Amino acid sequence: MKALLLAGGLGTRLRPLTENLPKPMAPVGNRPWLEHLILHLKQQGIQEFVIAVKHYPEIIQNRLGDGRSLGVRIEYSVEESLLGTAGAIKHAEDLLSDRFLVVNADIIHQVSILPLLEYHIQHKGLVTIGLTEVEDPSHYGVVEQNAFGEILRFVEKPALHEAPSKLVNAGIYVMEKEALQWIPKNREVSIERETFPLLIEQKAGVYGKTIEGYWLDMGTKDRYRKLHWDLLDRKFALPLKEKPQGNGIWLGEHTTVGSGVLFVPPVVIGDHVHIGERSVIGPYAVIGDRCEIGKHVRCSETILWDDCKVHDAAQLKNCIFGYGLEVGASHILHEAVINRMAGVQR
Repeated sequence: MKALLLAGGLGTRLRPLTENLPKPMAPVGNRPWLEHLILHLKQQGIQEFVIAVKHYPEIIQNRLGDGRSLGVRIEYSVEESLLGTAGAIKHAEDLLSDRFLVVNADIIHQVSILPLLEYHIQHKGLVTIGLTEVEDPSHYGVVEQNAFGEILRFVEKPALHEAPSKLVNAGIYVMEKEALQWIPKNREVSIERETFPLLIEQKAGVYGKTIEGYWLDMGTKDRYRKLHWDLLDRKFALPLKEKPQGNGIWLGEHTTVGSGVLFVPPVVIGDHVHIGERSVIGPYAVIGDRCEIGKHVRCSETILWDDCKVHDAAQLKNCIFGYGLEVGASHILHEAVINRMAGVQR
């Protein structure tokens, strides 16, 4: 069975970080999320992937290539224009197996796919939607099911007291290729607002099953921060390439730490990082590979992507910096989200 990873969205709510980067390539724990996702699915027996790309496709293609470096096989479905979720699936039709998995690649999760697949085979419908329970369903499309798990309708962003359940579409589907006949070609099509309601109307068999495990839509800067704090707290037990030092500290290879440096856990420090003397790092700091941190720097609740440089006595709190950014000496930044050529948002 192949997996289709939908990686073509613009990631507008995560700008400026995604101004010149596909959202699934945003680093999570110092590695692009898309790589984590492929390795997670590989562990569950999936070896063949199709990646639907649109926004800066060359970044994904140059990094992942044919998948050989990750021990899998990758093909690409390149969209010339935005096609929506269902349109992207239809566009990739010729590359897909008769039964395939679809994953929205910008959704962060750590779930087992096998129960979803087993349930799909059991009910013999055309689609199985992975569902997750949320506290406040008013921001999502909420499902109503019958006693057999068949989805009867979607209620888009209902008031809390009007929601038929707290179960929402988790962005993970098992589909039969036969379902694609209901999706028109060469235009933007929403799977939630068009395709699934049509399949329900045609009684094609659209079922839902609750998934177990960590799930988070990292679509906003606040959620991107939460994702990393969950990672550091190990609520999201994603494997880290850095080595645990105990007490909530992870250090990468060939990293040098000056005298008097204080780590306030939890912190993750990448490979080939230099931290100057008497700096205080943490709590809740993720520092990417090849970053240079000066002397007497204070850095807390902050995520630095690779190749950043922070000069002496700078103070950073609750910041997110994109690749290769530089902070001047003695600068004080709070809640800054910065990327190259994209300025600062607060």
